[in-house]
Amino acid sequence: MQEMDLDLARIAQASALIDPVFVRTPQFVDEQLCAALGRRVLVKIETLNPIRSFKGRGMDLLAREFAPGTRLVCSSMGNFGQAVGYAAARHGLSAEVFVPAGLSPVKLTRMTSLGVRVHEVGDGHAADAARDHAAADDDSVLVVDGLHPRIAEGAGTLGVELLTAGTIDTVVLPVGDGALITGVARWIKEHSPHTRVVGVCATGAASMVDSWRAGRVVPSEAADTIAEGVAVRSPIPESVDRMRSLVDDMVVVDDADLLAAMRTAVETLGVLPEPAGAAGLAAIATHDLPGDVLATAVTGANTPAALAADVLAAPGRSTGRHRAGEQGR
Repeated sequence: MQEMDLDLARIAQASALIDPVFVRTPQFVDEQLCAALGRRVLVKIETLNPIRSFKGRGMDLLAREFAPGTRLVCSSMGNFGQAVGYAAARHGLSAEVFVPAGLSPVKLTRMTSLGVRVHEVGDGHAADAARDHAAADDDSVLVVDGLHPRIAEGAGTLGVELLTAGTIDTVVLPVGDGALITGVARWIKEHSPHTRVVGVCATGAASMVDSWRAGRVVPSEAADTIAEGVAVRSPIPESVDRMRSLVDDMVVVDDADLLAAMRTAVETLGVLPEPAGAAGLAAIATHDLPGDVLATAVTGANTPAALAADVLAAPGRSTGRHRAGEQGR
């Protein structure tokens, strides 16, 4: 393996540093889920925390590096913005988050409840607006999900926990900006080299898959998927480089597969993930992934009410209208 900027010692130490509400999350084999998927699957639930996703792990670790009073600025589809807001409040910082106009009200409400100052900007310009805002203020620091090693190293603690369950043949994880899969893969490739790591993107937002295959950033003009958590259009180059070294394979799933996986999670686990949070389950259900024992994380449970009602409706009645572009991604 080539030299990496993700440090194994820091991942190991992070488990003791990160806010306890985010670590040592439930992981288990559910027989109903295994029957529904036709595979032996270890599932890790990353929704039972104050922001309902794994993103608190990495952001809590990174926030420790900033002096009290620092203003954290980022762009987000909602879950990372919550993580920034939660970490800022805990460490004496403040947070300003730039989001696409029309973002899910669920995520807007949750960010503001954490003390985040939210700025809605035209679709496709949130990242630029965040960058300009941070550059104009000496007290601000731009935080980019998928860029800073500490974010991925914090997410890597999820991999530490997965391996305590024993032998795993393949780990399957959703891929947005790549912090989760690179952090987890960094640990797993060192401590369980036989384990394959597979990333999952939405068919309508496949720029990370295309970039991983090409070995360079391959941006897309738009993202057309209900999975706003993985609706990445221009991947972070550093994240693509890490993925090229650490990830064994990438697959895509359709929106219909995501909706079916969300229903499966409700029916077997009693958990309603958002579309991106069910991507691992969708990939296991639709792809012939190698191994006798697979593992995935259900992460992200900030589902808009209309989509939640759609998922909970009888199978076959889904409208499929909740595209990322329609609900703000």
